[in-house]
Amino acid sequence: MTVQRRTLSLVAGVLALFAIAPGEAWAQSTSSTSTQPSSSTQAAWTVAQDGTGRFKTIQAAVNAVPHLTKLDNQTHVISVKAGTYREVVYVQREKRFVKLLGEDPATTIITYNLSAGMVGLDGEKIGTFRTPTVYIDADDFACENLTFENSAGRVGQALAIRIDGDRVAFKNCVFKGYQDTILGNRGRHYFEKCAIFGATDFIFGAATEWYENCKIVCIGSGYISAASTPETVPYGFVFHQCKIGASAPENRTFLGRPWRGFASTIYLDCELDDNVRSEGWNNWGDPKREKTARYSEFNSTGPGAGTGNRAVWSKQLTATEAAAITRQNVLDGWDPTQAK
Repeated sequence: MTVQRRTLSLVAGVLALFAIAPGEAWAQSTSSTSTQPSSSTQAAWTVAQDGTGRFKTIQAAVNAVPHLTKLDNQTHVISVKAGTYREVVYVQREKRFVKLLGEDPATTIITYNLSAGMVGLDGEKIGTFRTPTVYIDADDFACENLTFENSAGRVGQALAIRIDGDRVAFKNCVFKGYQDTILGNRGRHYFEKCAIFGATDFIFGAATEWYENCKIVCIGSGYISAASTPETVPYGFVFHQCKIGASAPENRTFLGRPWRGFASTIYLDCELDDNVRSEGWNNWGDPKREKTARYSEFNSTGPGAGTGNRAVWSKQLTATEAAAITRQNVLDGWDPTQAK
């Protein structure tokens, strides 16, 4: 696969909501405790489908944000009222210092159903990288209390979100898809108390990403991660104190497989359910990648944590090695908790 340029050509489609299995109630996200914007900010930057806000669509609000502006060290907060927003959202490169703040991920949902192979308005089939429901190309962007969904179902590659920006943070968000749910294409990204649903390679890409206290839910058998970390980048995906489970017992999963040879994925202090395969890792059918992929765990717990049968080319970290893998080191000094 070849990553296309930043310009995104989006096509319309018929909405077909993707029903999540009842067992997935296991991974519902917790309520947010973040501070709401002031009443004056709400009036200026509110999205509401019933017309009570300034905008009726999220895209309209994003389009109205000034380019490359940060006044008084404040972020433009776009308050999104509860509703199901059936739209494709593109956050342009120039739309920095913006935060999308939903009311609750259970009731504030952005959804669409583009998938690879669909025919676009130009008569040509679209590829994987043109399928996201939300595409964030801007740096210094944040999202909270929202659900990002690709409702295409089991049809192949269909992204809920694509992230090309640097310093992009998510808190208390839900990501729903089946194959390729989250594409971290480039940059540094942070996920806290989020729930991610998928089956095949549903967290993938070349970005550096830290997942803190998240729930990873396998809704089919497959692979959680498919990193394509460049050889010169020290860290790819790091899961810290996350819970790995499944919507049904038959949904067996690998922790990851290397989309590119130097894929880097680490699980630190994570709880693994018995849906995790005992070998843990897959080589994508290419034994040469076993020599270069950087796969490791530390202090995994739960019935899926047995390390006796782990792939011999993966690594169990020592306490000293694990202690060096901090959020600050992985994100190269960026502190997402300080973002306003």
